[in-house]
Amino acid sequence: MINYEFIIGLEVHMQINTKSKVFCECSTQFGSEPNSNTCVICTSQPGTIPILNKKAVEAVIKTGLALNFNINKESTFARKQYFYPDSPKNYQITQANPPLCSKGKLSIVVEGKEKVINITRIHLEEDAGKLVHEIGSRKLDYSLIDLNRAGVGLMELVTEPEISSPEEAFEFLSELKSIVEYLGTSECNMEEGKMRCDVNVSIRPIEQKEYGIRVEIKNINSLSGVRDAIAYEIERQKEVLDSGGKLIQETRLWKAEEKMTKSMRSKEGALDYRYFPEPDLVPFELSDSFIEGLRKEIPELPKARRTRFIKDYGLTEYAASYLTSTKAIADYYEKALDYLEDKKVSSQLLANWISTELNAKFNTSKLSILESPVSCQNLAKLVSLILNGTISGKIAKTVFDEMFKNSSSPEKIIKEKELAQISDEVIIVKICEEAIFESSKAVAEFKSGKEKAIGAIIGLVMKKSKGQANPQLVNKILIEKLKK
Repeated sequence: MINYEFIIGLEVHMQINTKSKVFCECSTQFGSEPNSNTCVICTSQPGTIPILNKKAVEAVIKTGLALNFNINKESTFARKQYFYPDSPKNYQITQANPPLCSKGKLSIVVEGKEKVINITRIHLEEDAGKLVHEIGSRKLDYSLIDLNRAGVGLMELVTEPEISSPEEAFEFLSELKSIVEYLGTSECNMEEGKMRCDVNVSIRPIEQKEYGIRVEIKNINSLSGVRDAIAYEIERQKEVLDSGGKLIQETRLWKAEEKMTKSMRSKEGALDYRYFPEPDLVPFELSDSFIEGLRKEIPELPKARRTRFIKDYGLTEYAASYLTSTKAIADYYEKALDYLEDKKVSSQLLANWISTELNAKFNTSKLSILESPVSCQNLAKLVSLILNGTISGKIAKTVFDEMFKNSSSPEKIIKEKELAQISDEVIIVKICEEAIFESSKAVAEFKSGKEKAIGAIIGLVMKKSKGQANPQLVNKILIEKLKK
């Protein structure tokens, strides 16, 4: 069997988070009525002139600075020829050379090993429109065009061909998405098409120096889709070569429902695009003060925040990674922590509640942290009530369920449902004595050396107290009485 190595490069398109399109004042609002966010410029009416959106330029530069790019102070636009029905100009305004950002890098960790992926460029361009092939459940025998997306600003990021596995590609995109969301330069909502990825895959025998035939997989709209498409394409190319066949340079589509790639067309080269300078947009220069001003706006990024959470709050690597996976979750955690007096004592418990109980509720309800019915202040109160012994961890889950249902404060729920933990020793002693009297078999087993038998007695105490007896106190009293 031939041993192959895999060469993978990514082209990532991220919709820039601006209120208006990149060359006109039309709204970028997602979900508007088809063709309602259009004008004479983005529909390319004769005699119209594009006007560059400054905010779009700033977003690309901020992203570049966060990823250690060189910022090119002199920049130009070009026309890239596209003869597609969803592109009214029949060309795309983009950047050839130089792009706004050159030579960046991003560090990823896969299976405990760190790897730096070099990034060739980030450039600014406009998006195309959208072809609609079906309405609701009805497939059409013709296509409709929605130009709401035409002219929306995109930043395209192109990596070097240095990714060598589906897992590395997944981690690269996950880390990139997290950084860009922290910056606020793109929402990266893949379900809404605000982050899309083209993948270039080739394989070659390990001893071969020349690159293999490159195959492009277009417009994958999920992180898991990228990982699965690469894994499938690697196996497909291996089968072709192992059977004596030849690969061709082509563009393929990922069919997620079928878990396979399918041929779309032969791949165009740069000459097919016939780039030439955009005559309606003059070259522009960026000052040092402009670039440095944007550098100062860059917030604490995921990796730095993750490290700080571990150092300052004593969190586990897992908890810190989850909490910093999005800026919204990290902000929620730190705001909740501000309501707690002893951060060192409460930090890990609070992290556990967010990463387990709250996260589980989000998964089932399809809500995000920004839509959470449980405010950060109320979650902090719940953690405080557990720590001060007002409620047990078990009762806290019942209280939390109610908090998520109706956004109530934990104190109100505990009072209304009489859920406060019983810590009165006199009351607990009485319940323990009743449980011992009713558990003669478990008592005999405990006294014969089977200490685990105490669990049955504890269970009876908790049943009699409706789960409200202080577990530590119950355990202490039972051991004292059983060892007499």
